[in-house]
Amino acid sequence: MTSLLNEWRKEGERLRCRFAFKDFKAALDFVNRVGDLAEEANHHPDIHIFYNEVELELWTHTAGGVTEKDWELAASISAFFKKF
Repeated sequence: MTSLLNEWRKEGERLRCRFAFKDFKAALDFVNRVGDLAEEANHHPDIHIFYNEVELELWTHTAGGVTEKDWELAASISAFFKKF
């Protein structure tokens, strides 16, 4: 079971989204691929793993909030997740 528990949502000065997986290994595999996407974009999310769930937070530190770069990485992550 993989599911997007929440769509990307803006909370304060961050974008957040939570993803669910069948087990910890699948969650960890997803995190590693998100790391690859983040490196390609040169933009890195805060990542929280809760056994089979992953929560990602995006924000641009230098801007002190959400920028177009965050929305672009969020879209890339969501597109990858749909194929995962």
